[in-house]
Amino acid sequence: MNSNFRKFIFQDLQTVEGYIDPPDALVFLSLLQAQQENGLAGGVAEIGVFYGRSYFLFKKVCNGQDKVLAIDLFDMDDKPDDAPDQYESFLENGRRLGLPVDEELIIKGDSTRLLPNAITDKIGRTRFFSIDGGHMLHHVISDGALATDTLADHGIIAFDDTFNPAWPEVTVGVSDFLRERKDTFATFCMTKYKTYVCRREFHDFYYRAIAEAPDLMAFDHVETEFLGSKVARLHNPISRRMVYELMVRSGMRAFSERVYR
Repeated sequence: MNSNFRKFIFQDLQTVEGYIDPPDALVFLSLLQAQQENGLAGGVAEIGVFYGRSYFLFKKVCNGQDKVLAIDLFDMDDKPDDAPDQYESFLENGRRLGLPVDEELIIKGDSTRLLPNAITDKIGRTRFFSIDGGHMLHHVISDGALATDTLADHGIIAFDDTFNPAWPEVTVGVSDFLRERKDTFATFCMTKYKTYVCRREFHDFYYRAIAEAPDLMAFDHVETEFLGSKVARLHNPISRRMVYELMVRSGMRAFSERVYR
């Protein structure tokens, strides 16, 4: 087990406001480490940073060896006038976690207006591209195309909220992305919140990486199929989620990691 990373995921990272929950954080960790162990290098890009929960996981795992690029509008302004704005809170989270943000690797703006070289000029081809920006169909279409145009041959794209009923156009967008690129891309893993895709020639490699990852043994691995690809669906029973939430709310965050062993 990656004890230092697991402590970071279950304790430190949970102090950052955000949405990536422990199962997907463990998938991110497992995939990034599988890439590192096999010499599959490249930059990491994220559309939709919020306050940096998944961004700082990328920073922690990459440990300065690969560049991490954050793309966000940073325009949330619903806090009191005397509270830090979204961007300043993001920077402060980095300082507090000992993972300072490299402001040269921040793009403030609308991802749908970016050209691929805006990314590759900063970090080169990407080995991991997380898409969690706008949730309407045109956002997903544009962000998927941007990720495709910047991805290394061995790169992964992680789509957020793929089957969330609150955002039905994300489901349409991801399905269209895969149908239009059926000869190029394949899904290899799904969780409650995210869908993970790669180029077809790397499908078996990443499918095995998920199946063999020590940090994912706690989950039920259910084989399914999605648009012609064999997929490992990681099932996280509601009973486990309830125990985890109860421990966190009871002030037992330091012990909550045990639920996912």
